[in-house]
Amino acid sequence: MPPAKRVQTRGHFCASSGLSPPSSPVAGETTTPASTSSVGQTSSLPLAPQRATNSGPTRRLRHEEYTIGWICALPMELAAAQEMLDEEHQSLPQNAADSNVYVLGRLGGHNVVIACLPVGQMGTNAAASVAAQMQLTFNSVRLGLMVGIGGGVPSTADVRLGDVVVSHPFKDHGGVVQYDFGKTTSDKFERTGSLNSPPQVFLKAMASLKANNLRERVGFLHSLLKLAQYPRFARDKAGPDDLYHDTYNHEGGPDDCQKCRKEYVVRRQPRGEDVVVHYGTIASGNQVMRDAKERDKVSTKLGGVLCFEMEAAGLMNSFPCLVVRGICDYSDSHKNKSWQPYAAGTAAAYAKELLLLVPPAKV
Repeated sequence: MPPAKRVQTRGHFCASSGLSPPSSPVAGETTTPASTSSVGQTSSLPLAPQRATNSGPTRRLRHEEYTIGWICALPMELAAAQEMLDEEHQSLPQNAADSNVYVLGRLGGHNVVIACLPVGQMGTNAAASVAAQMQLTFNSVRLGLMVGIGGGVPSTADVRLGDVVVSHPFKDHGGVVQYDFGKTTSDKFERTGSLNSPPQVFLKAMASLKANNLRERVGFLHSLLKLAQYPRFARDKAGPDDLYHDTYNHEGGPDDCQKCRKEYVVRRQPRGEDVVVHYGTIASGNQVMRDAKERDKVSTKLGGVLCFEMEAAGLMNSFPCLVVRGICDYSDSHKNKSWQPYAAGTAAAYAKELLLLVPPAKV
């Protein structure tokens, strides 16, 4: 890997990720020496750590011992989150008004509650409901993470598929902005309201993580190796990273771009890093963004956003959290699901690395 770089792009800090020595293995795991080759090319990766397969969750903690809430929207995001845990715990009784299904476990020095939105439900209201019910049963949860996939905005920064976008205060926004909430007058739509910034403890951990990156000590790619044992999450299963001109609409079926004309693919400089972390504004709303012109129009109005997603705006003012998104498409008509598993993995791996820098005593 080349040395870590610091790139300033329209006010957004982008940190390229180098490898660092892996942490000590958790009991029940075996590891192989880390390769220095580029992460993401699974043919050159070392074998992923293997968990013991004959033992399930054994520890049973108390409700008040869980202080971190992790929310995801899709089953593949839940699977990636579970794989980041150092150990899983036994389930606990829930409040009568709480219909969530939880995964409990330990990540570093933190005990974590993970919940996923119901299948087929998405958007800010669904996310807010899951968070509210989580707090009924686990009222000791102090910090939250919203981790999953999102659609990138390549006109704002050199965002590529598989990259990670993290909510971060930028210009007039605290890190997340709900772009579809406001009022319509006779001649325009006026966005109203504001959302809170991520908790200070996460912003301080983020500063440490950026510093580690500059010293080539970013280790979250090692967490990504845990998913390499599952073929669906592998980088080489995701397909090509093609960005099409914003004037060219998708042709063919919804599953891939095989019928799209390659002369409309944007020529970009080859990039040595497989995963780059971008910090800035995330646009959240209750509709899927899949139009390049509208994507860039909304981004420009908001001062430059890095990605679009559909849940975070329902959390920021009632569930203090950080939003982490792996980029799985470019929010245009060429949107499909081929990059979703790998992007879910990069987001989960970053979230783990950040959480490991948060002192448990500060939660």
